Amino acid sequence: MSNLTHLKEDGSAHIVDVGAKPATHRAAIAEGYIDMQPETLAKLQAGDLKKGDALSVARIAGLMAAKRTAELIPLCHPVPLTHVELELSPEPERPGVRVRALTETVERTGVEMEALTAVQVALLTIYDMCKALEKGMRITDVQLVRKSGGRSGDWHREGEADK
Repeated sequence: MSNLTHLKEDGSAHIVDVGAKPATHRAAIAEGYIDMQPETLAKLQAGDLKKGDALSVARIAGLMAAKRTAELIPLCHPVPLTHVELELSPEPERPGVRVRALTETVERTGVEMEALTAVQVALLTIYDMCKALEKGMRITDVQLVRKSGGRSGDWHREGEADK
């Protein structure tokens, strides 16, 4: 268990002490999808939903979620974000919507959880706003795509090096 930083030797959970680490620029990109019927996607893209513009509301929800990650994930540090960006892309060929979040900070700990939380909440918001049309939508493939900075250095998912 010693390789898991949130666990002490006895297996109990704790918040990692980052006090001695230098503040450096750190960034993370995460993405995920919500798959839906073509008819649902067409109504979403047309803005023809009873609850309003789902993509705009989902973008704001994702931004808000990134800022509140430490309130939702028990062992996360509160991180002052210097930049958050969400890209919501309808994909008719799938059919569905891809959500991609970029989070950045200059801090002692990374922002992977903030990017992942932003994606999940944006996807859940789309689900909420479209569920009257389709209950069988599926949130899928939520994953970290890349991260930079910190002691562990840069990392990217295979096939993402040049993106």
